[in-house]
Amino acid sequence: MSVKKKLGLPAGKLIAIAGLAGLLAGGAAIYVKESLSGNGAVASVDPAACALAAERAAAITPFSKGQVAAMRTVDEHRPLPDLTFNGPDGKARTIADFAGRTLLVNLWATWCVPCREEMPALNALQKTLGSDRFEVVAINIDTGDDEKPKAFLDETGVHDLAFYRDASMGVFNTLKKEGLAFGLPVTLLMDEKGCLISAMNGPAAWDSEDAKALINAALAAPKT
Repeated sequence: MSVKKKLGLPAGKLIAIAGLAGLLAGGAAIYVKESLSGNGAVASVDPAACALAAERAAAITPFSKGQVAAMRTVDEHRPLPDLTFNGPDGKARTIADFAGRTLLVNLWATWCVPCREEMPALNALQKTLGSDRFEVVAINIDTGDDEKPKAFLDETGVHDLAFYRDASMGVFNTLKKEGLAFGLPVTLLMDEKGCLISAMNGPAAWDSEDAKALINAALAAPKT
């Protein structure tokens, strides 16, 4: 009987990829062709509510280094158009449903090799820091049914991340139109009001001390 080999990349190699991504500011991401699907209406959050996100970004900027050097502050700290995707129960969710929690939103697909390699690291980050104040929201954008992404998560032992899905690729298309995504993986850091703090394209070693320091800094930064 053959045994399926876990697909997680050795930590050293993932760290090297993340470091390269930092140097290239996301150049390691895999290009994605935009589909015809859209996603979301204008976010209901008042842009004025995002004023504190700029302070949050300034506070965590010194922590965007090493394995998470590609995570850069955005020019405009703003709410995004509602990103609609399915939760573990198959029901529609939006970022507004996570109000009160700082989020690391990650888009991934099983055909994206860098995505596959960083999923165990994202899982480890969620296991270590996940709480009622922080969640890794990893959204799979494979087309078709849930069988393939669920099988991949089982094979790699990724069980601490909730299963979020958008088979329409609408979330990716929305982020592309917002100038935040050109390929996979793409990762956003958002505050508890749904305001965008920083973003990156390309993989990172999310289980590294650098990544944990970045998230802890975001959680410790000034809040209303």
